[in-house]
Amino acid sequence: MDSCGLGSGPLSAVQALRGGTQNLLLRFERSGRAYVLRRPPANKRRNSDETMRREARVLAALADTPVRHPRLIAAESDESVLGAAFYLMEPVDGFNATIELPAWHAASAVRRREMGLAFIDQLLALHAVNYSDVGLEGFGRPDGYLERQVARWQKQLDSYSDLDGYGGPEIPHLVDVAGWLEQNRPPQSPSGIIHGDYHLANVMFRRDDTQLAAIVDWELATIGDPLIDLGLVMAMWPQSGEPVQAASVQPWDGFPTIDELVARYAAGSSRDLSSIVWYGVLACYKTGIILEGTYARSAAGLAAKEFGELLHLTTVRLFGRAADFIDSA
Repeated sequence: MDSCGLGSGPLSAVQALRGGTQNLLLRFERSGRAYVLRRPPANKRRNSDETMRREARVLAALADTPVRHPRLIAAESDESVLGAAFYLMEPVDGFNATIELPAWHAASAVRRREMGLAFIDQLLALHAVNYSDVGLEGFGRPDGYLERQVARWQKQLDSYSDLDGYGGPEIPHLVDVAGWLEQNRPPQSPSGIIHGDYHLANVMFRRDDTQLAAIVDWELATIGDPLIDLGLVMAMWPQSGEPVQAASVQPWDGFPTIDELVARYAAGSSRDLSSIVWYGVLACYKTGIILEGTYARSAAGLAAKEFGELLHLTTVRLFGRAADFIDSA
């Protein structure tokens, strides 16, 4: 911070922030300015440092776009400084609706509906950004993106076997879901920026209205088929008024249904959504495998056992939803 001219003297008002399951957040002040530091966990994953570098790059690229995000202040790629790559960003004045719902929002089903539509509108804003224009050429490999997905995530699942104590995946429908995805893969949608983990727990809403304050947790961002993000919305969004996975907002009444969210996206985009169920199934498959990684790490003593078991149950539910999507198709 000294070398970047970011204040002087000691840090003050240091506070660990809640939010996210994979990385660490620390809020502090220096010379009257507030900062949030984001870095990997103490027990880093193999790609943790590169993930931080990529996050910082995409936040920098979004600086002059309509996409609401935490503003990047500075990034440090040298792992020797803190033992990991990290970056500093502006604090976001907002709330995570899966953790709290302020009284003003909780009092009105109409406002909650507007929150759900705003959630989709910001996804549309992200997908409308030309990644080449903002300096993200080479940030991902868009050609053949969909063709690589099943094998890529199966390889990740297989890699968990290297962790001592993990006995392998016990996930219902695993083989059937993978086979259906390969057999029913649609043509790829025009390439764009993918957030990669877009659900209610990864956005913050403004306290004074129903709009988003910021999209957060960009660790899975890449370039490819943006309908991947809409598929994840389908995978994680509650059905029949029951909170599912990351979405635990109460009260829930008023929020749009999955079909209404897809319709909102369709109204604001020229992309072909005729195969959107496929994207929902892929999102269940991919997210379930990612969460199973924490379960495997917990079996090896690298993450809290109770948390790992909770995420494993979420993986099982996601694969159940994937099977339901396939049946509906």
